[in-house]
Amino acid sequence: MSDTVHYYANKADVPTGTLVDLFLRAVDRLGDRVAYNVTGEGARTYTYEQVRDVARQGAAALARSGVHPGDRAAILSENRVEWPLADWSCLCAGVVDVPIYSTLPAAQVAYILEDSGASLVFASDAEQLEKVREATSGSGRDIEIVVFDEDAAGDGAVGWEEFLARGDDATLDDFLAGARRAGPEDLATLIYTSGTTGTPKGVMLTHNNVASNIWACEQMLPVSAEDSSLSFLPLSHVLQRAVDYLFFSSGCTITHGSIDTVAADMRELKPTVLVSVPRLYEKVYQKVLDAGGAKGKLVAWAIDIARRAALCREKGEDLPSSLQWKYSIADRIVFSKLRAGIGGRLRYFVSGGAALAPDINRFFLGAGITILEGYGLSETSPVTNVNTEEDFRIGTVGRPVPGTEVRIADDGEILIRGPQVMKGYYGLEELTSEVIADDGWFSTGDIGELSSDGFLKITDRKKDLIKTSGGKYVAPQAIENLLKKSAFVDQAVVIGEGRKFCSVLVVPAFEKLQAWAVEEGIGASDDEALLADSTCQEHLREQFFAELRDLASFETPKKVGLLAEPFTVDNGMLTPTQKVKRTVVAGRYAELIESFYHRDSVERTMFVASG
Repeated sequence: MSDTVHYYANKADVPTGTLVDLFLRAVDRLGDRVAYNVTGEGARTYTYEQVRDVARQGAAALARSGVHPGDRAAILSENRVEWPLADWSCLCAGVVDVPIYSTLPAAQVAYILEDSGASLVFASDAEQLEKVREATSGSGRDIEIVVFDEDAAGDGAVGWEEFLARGDDATLDDFLAGARRAGPEDLATLIYTSGTTGTPKGVMLTHNNVASNIWACEQMLPVSAEDSSLSFLPLSHVLQRAVDYLFFSSGCTITHGSIDTVAADMRELKPTVLVSVPRLYEKVYQKVLDAGGAKGKLVAWAIDIARRAALCREKGEDLPSSLQWKYSIADRIVFSKLRAGIGGRLRYFVSGGAALAPDINRFFLGAGITILEGYGLSETSPVTNVNTEEDFRIGTVGRPVPGTEVRIADDGEILIRGPQVMKGYYGLEELTSEVIADDGWFSTGDIGELSSDGFLKITDRKKDLIKTSGGKYVAPQAIENLLKKSAFVDQAVVIGEGRKFCSVLVVPAFEKLQAWAVEEGIGASDDEALLADSTCQEHLREQFFAELRDLASFETPKKVGLLAEPFTVDNGMLTPTQKVKRTVVAGRYAELIESFYHRDSVERTMFVASG
């Protein structure tokens, strides 16, 4: 960005408070309105007053189970209504809850339970219950297990309804008196980082860390009781959880789902506001690009129209007359169907968790779908910056939220100071002092630029920056996002630390590639056989390097590894929030990567990973 600065602040006063304050104010204001909507078998709704009643029972049940203020209770569950009900129960009881991703194996669950000192675990179903039993076997610690699915209870595990019944006789007055004892600086939650770079660390967030951030975000993102949302990112991650607090506080009805069913859920539930990570937008964009033949040419034309329209909107200009009639055609044939595919009522998306490719964002904007990109970390509760409907700039994560200061260090690292910065890493004082300075500045580990009017641009993770053997620094995310513009690319990871040049591992978009192969008369028994075809490799090479043509020579990958297996949570190459575990990918394909730099490979560009 031109005209950059090293410091920018939104110095608005932010009130001090607790998540209990937020909860009780919402209940008092919204009473009989629906807070949570449950679909499928056993469909039902929970009003705000009913949620408070469950929290009353849950808080008393925790106390009668020997879990007292300051103790830890873990939540090991997929997104479902019992997740926030257990969360509110803990918060109102003064119990520190510890979210655990339901996708983690028993060994990692055991680590978090042991490190946090959890004395009770809420588990969703029989699968998670068995995981807890394996994780706690031989630990010598007495950990009570509450299972949301009643059918899975027994053999030492109590069902959710039976657990709540322990607190049936607790009075509302006693509940309110106990809940209001929560203080702004009391620990609210202990969130363990997803472990992309090593052993998970417990991020200590106070009530005020999170509550102040919710208030700040309310000033930037308009949400009301007329809105509805789909909560499908893991609630174990701070982004979805904090957004759900915001939605609850604003009266927005929340339905829980999963990332595996989000496309069908959006069509059915027709949400008006939604938060996601870039992977969803990339998949939708890729689906649009999958069209072949005459339809594919029409889609390509419409994409160009969308980007031209987006550029006008970014500048605050009306579409020129020469573009208006073309846009109306593209809208009728392509854009309207895309909007209908996400429910037809969406006011805006919020994107966080990783960088969103600007061209993908621009396509959605031109198609009439606003994606407000924001930024933050678990350590910042999480939001530090976000674009707004009135004030946005594609390619940036927006301006600071109220009460937040942003500074760019001499080496380009983004530093944050504000009420949302965590208390520290649990049991890791030395590491805490490494990332939080005495004057309160938190080192994010991200590299960025700051415009003179306060818009922050993330260029990469500090630890992800690649330094070639020639001393050149390369930002891999920017290159990966360029590749994702191609209709033939699903996932990409750039590597090259300490090497003479950069290379890239690519998972092609196989639906698109297979359609192309049929048109070209290429017969292949499976994806690996298709990647081994020389004509296919040449085609992919041309497609990839067309997207990379504007890179400097030292940034341009010289070798391409084609992978038939996508990066997923199940195979350990993605975190539960869809971030690539670069070290895991590099280890998995170490032999392939070494072949890129072998002296016999000087003339080769395309390589295929063996199965």
